[in-house]
Amino acid sequence: MAPHDYANTRFSNLDQINAGNAAQLHLAWTFSVGADRGQEAAPLIVNNTMYVVGPYAGPHPNQVFALDATTGDLKWSYAPKPDSAAQGVACCDVVTRGLAYDQGKIFLNTLDNYSVAIDADTGKVLWHTKLGDLNEGQTITMAPLVVKGKVLIGNSGGEMGVRGWLTALDENTGQIAWRAYSTGPDSDVLIGSDFKPFYDWLKGKDLGVTSWPSGAWKTGGGSMWGWISYDPALNLIYYGSANPGPWNSNQRPGDNLWTTTIFARDVDTGAARWALPLNPHDLFDHDEVNENVLLDLEINGQPRKVLVHPARNGYMYVIDRATGEILSADAYDHITATKSIDLKTGRPIENEDKTPVVGKTIEDVCPAAPGVKDWQPTAWSARTKLLYVPHQHLCMNFKASNVGYIAGTPFVGAEVDMYAGPGGYRGEFMAWDVTEREKIWAIHENFPVWTGTLVTAGDVAFYGTLDRWFKAVDARSGALLWQFRAGSGFVGQPVTYNGADGAQYVAILSGAGGWPAAVAAAKIDPRVRNAALGFVGATQDLPAYTSGGSELLVFKLTGSGASPANPSHANGAQLETGNARAQ
Repeated sequence: MAPHDYANTRFSNLDQINAGNAAQLHLAWTFSVGADRGQEAAPLIVNNTMYVVGPYAGPHPNQVFALDATTGDLKWSYAPKPDSAAQGVACCDVVTRGLAYDQGKIFLNTLDNYSVAIDADTGKVLWHTKLGDLNEGQTITMAPLVVKGKVLIGNSGGEMGVRGWLTALDENTGQIAWRAYSTGPDSDVLIGSDFKPFYDWLKGKDLGVTSWPSGAWKTGGGSMWGWISYDPALNLIYYGSANPGPWNSNQRPGDNLWTTTIFARDVDTGAARWALPLNPHDLFDHDEVNENVLLDLEINGQPRKVLVHPARNGYMYVIDRATGEILSADAYDHITATKSIDLKTGRPIENEDKTPVVGKTIEDVCPAAPGVKDWQPTAWSARTKLLYVPHQHLCMNFKASNVGYIAGTPFVGAEVDMYAGPGGYRGEFMAWDVTEREKIWAIHENFPVWTGTLVTAGDVAFYGTLDRWFKAVDARSGALLWQFRAGSGFVGQPVTYNGADGAQYVAILSGAGGWPAAVAAAKIDPRVRNAALGFVGATQDLPAYTSGGSELLVFKLTGSGASPANPSHANGAQLETGNARAQ
């Protein structure tokens, strides 16, 4: 699975590559997925086969490749038959965040709303199921997750006025087992007698309807395009829903439940056990689809099963994952949009000076719409007990405007201009101590750090930058150990694995794109600061550093792995020596 484990730690026990020898990393092999757009997917390695998927672009959108993980030899590929209209519906580039594997099957989500099961050995399609409707603005960009025979998938389209959902499919048939909506009556949200939210203001009937203006929940967003965690002991899955629609909060008075909400659900039935809206009546597009890292920690001298959520609103939440109680919520970057989190209610204490008013530009709103951290996942080290967080450092000016709903078209109602936060840098890679609730070290980057991260038992953390660097840093100190300059910027997810030759490998897709790099990959005019929902303002100089790319890069240590006794051309080419002379 893309997150490495159900707890979403992205921690590897491999230690052949360590802080003492990471400087010896070198390129082992490469592969092109053939589509020069944002490469956000995590390579998946199963039994020495690497599965990679490209974005929804190029001659074969969302093409899947199976490669020998040691040599890079191509075993098979599968190209879906896509609906080209999907490219015009996706809000923030045509990305995909990866694949899933279970019981000999690879599971693929396509941007045009299909889930496909593929035989992992042959590439043969086993079943496909259509889950959404492009005409309503729905797409799928998330990596699926398989739990107890169910393939879990959510929709994208919060900027198109979709109604968000999470769907569970039977992994053997593709039939829908259950679907849980993020808005609407309790029967649709799968809220029943087992629903026990921790905070009193979340107790009531059909709050997914009554917390909205009449009928607005039907186009209210709350999509689900991020990460899912699973606790086998509690039999609960955890995920967050996205922003309400439209961005103009003046058009939707009320708490707008259950958008920007962390859900705990029974994986067998989908029934909600608890829910926690982090940004009720969200003002600034602060989705909460970010990953939930499941950890067992000692909090105030007591062992607690917690969920750590580095939120888009800028607070590092530590939550009891059995009950939904917030144990702590500390700012991990510069915040002006809110003052703090009230632990008695779980609600943010808003900064009234930043309340959006139609037609008025509200300046210096921090964090900007992408939040302090967006989808790019963190990693937790079982050795250092630190959480490694790639994120942005952006503020914005925000002007709300009224917008009407037309199915399948943008439903935003805001003009946004983003820029660097205090200090002038736009991104950061940091280590955070969850129990001490403090930042340990941080690396300031020129651009938002939009890749996921990986940390290993060799005490090495990996991440990439939009200006084309892939870096290995000491997990304890943050010291730079090694870096590689690629042909395009990074928005992907690094992974590591052991090859058949005994060597430890590190792999990541290179290819700038996604929301922050749309100006570089999608050929948007960099002079239009509010283009790409305002992100161009923050990255309008990025085309000077990179354009789109499509390269899978695989690294290992110099001299690692078994070498053939008599080197030969790996592709079978033969040297004819009859008339040859040495020069």
